[in-house]
Amino acid sequence: MTDSKDVVTVERLIPAPAAKIFDLIADPSRHQEIDGSGTVRSAKGGSERVSLGSTFGMSMKMGMPYSMQNKVIEFEENRLLAWQTRGPGKIGGLVGGRIWRYQLEEVEGGTLVKESWDISQESAFTKPVVKIGADATRKAMAGTLERIEKTLA
Repeated sequence: MTDSKDVVTVERLIPAPAAKIFDLIADPSRHQEIDGSGTVRSAKGGSERVSLGSTFGMSMKMGMPYSMQNKVIEFEENRLLAWQTRGPGKIGGLVGGRIWRYQLEEVEGGTLVKESWDISQESAFTKPVVKIGADATRKAMAGTLERIEKTLA
């Protein structure tokens, strides 16, 4: 686990091939299944496998329901997947900007999976509030990696 000013990273060795893990995280319709935070409800719009530049929406709930729009900004098959999340419509520029990143490296015994929460591009409006949740986010990310492992077992 590493932390910098604006990035929190957790990692886990998952006894599965990188391709199998990548297929799971690249399918937005399965994000609720692996979400360790309990906030993801369902994919909105297209739920097909993502690729560089693709977008997908998510129905979320943290106290009250809300939606987020995501754009895939980094993509390397079976190795790297990252998307940036913003609020929908005109409000999107004021809300969000965080990046969720998964890095996969095949090693002896499976795949080392690193999940990062990067708020370096979070909007100035939401960043102070979001930053308060870093510890809870770290725990939720560890839960996500555990759920990925259990889903693929």
